[in-house]
Amino acid sequence: MSSSTLETFPNPRPERDFEITISCPEFTSVCPKTGLPDFGEIRIAYVPDQTCVELKSLKYYLLEFRNKGIFYEAVTNQILDDLVAVTRPRRMTVVGNFSARGGITTSVTATFEYRAQND
Repeated sequence: MSSSTLETFPNPRPERDFEITISCPEFTSVCPKTGLPDFGEIRIAYVPDQTCVELKSLKYYLLEFRNKGIFYEAVTNQILDDLVAVTRPRRMTVVGNFSARGGITTSVTATFEYRAQND
């Protein structure tokens, strides 16, 4: 996917820790083994530093996965990596809750937390 699709805007209160939560309840991708569609919800929670992700660009970014063959674990981590690269948050968690397939549901959680080099 192209992280260049993602846009940001300046954090209106960078001196304060506050959490932003975003839910995409209609996320779709494709199973790389069967080629069948996978459905799920992507939830993003983050504490911004200097920038916040712009929601329309996030919507278009997530739509790029619609035809991509990718495992649940990979897509959740790729979304986290791309968002961290663009927004450079203080901390971020991406959760992928995927719909039942063959009677099994899957939830994948990927987390990032900024650590200063002296920590």
